[in-house]
Amino acid sequence: MSDNKIKVTLIKSVIGTKQSHRATVRGLGLRRLNHSVELADTPRIRGMITKVSYLLKCEGQ
Repeated sequence: MSDNKIKVTLIKSVIGTKQSHRATVRGLGLRRLNHSVELADTPRIRGMITKVSYLLKCEGQ
């Protein structure tokens, strides 16, 4: 298993977004605006990031 990480930051509010998108943001571990988390670079995480990419800023691999 690789130790690659992706840093994800919530840059746009989830107010007014779909309920499933809010759940995805929470599933990524993001709690509030400008909150950042480092996540493992896996296909599952990449899919979640892709789903709500319009709310996020990604750094890393």
